[in-house]
Amino acid sequence: MILSVRDLSIGFRRPGGDLPAVDKISFDVREGETFVIIGESGSGKSLTGMSIAGLQPATSVTSGSIRFKERELLNRPDTELRRMRGREIGLIYQDPLGSLNPVWPVGDQIAEALRAHGLASGAAAARRAVEMLDRVRIPDPARVATAYPHEISGGMRQRAMIAMALIAGPSLLIADEPTTALDVTIKAQMLELLAELQREMALTIILITHDMGVVAEVADRILVMYAGRVAEIGDADAIMRTPSHPYTAALMTSAMIS
Repeated sequence: MILSVRDLSIGFRRPGGDLPAVDKISFDVREGETFVIIGESGSGKSLTGMSIAGLQPATSVTSGSIRFKERELLNRPDTELRRMRGREIGLIYQDPLGSLNPVWPVGDQIAEALRAHGLASGAAAARRAVEMLDRVRIPDPARVATAYPHEISGGMRQRAMIAMALIAGPSLLIADEPTTALDVTIKAQMLELLAELQREMALTIILITHDMGVVAEVADRILVMYAGRVAEIGDADAIMRTPSHPYTAALMTSAMIS
């Protein structure tokens, strides 16, 4: 297993006691697989994904265990977690326009991941940023590298976020709602691109989504979350064919209706 999570709980302090957001969830992620965490808004799925990289809110209270490649991540010093983020664990956030710095050219932001980890600098980092933009199938990557985030389309911004997440060569990619707000055609292209990069780079992917169509397209195994807890977990085909939890069945029914 590349990742093992045990009894993970995340809560927020308030008068009268902590408010639980994630409640004693456990799961394993196998090396090379696409592991999908699905649930409605507020189910705790994004908070779970961000906690793996040590990005849960500073106001939260976290307990349990998160082991990545046999190393305990929970309560690890932030300096160590910063060294791991990008280099070993890549992240794609929900909102690429909000996540990209509006006053930096796209290429500079991608190259910064290399500079931050001491993997390249100067012209070499800039060249590798252009190469990575080309690798994620952005037309005219040299031009896009000099553009600002607002000057490129939503689909291109999402591809730029993928380039930024992967340029330092991580083995685990956490993608939080990477197809949100994309039309059907661009969404299909994005999923195809992620699958291609997974094969090329030997990636393990944790994909967080509320979209059952995405689950059906890419998942090897599924974790269904409801109200901060595990509703069910297992192989994608089995859960899609015969869900054991009423919430999972309702999710699939709502997807068919929509």
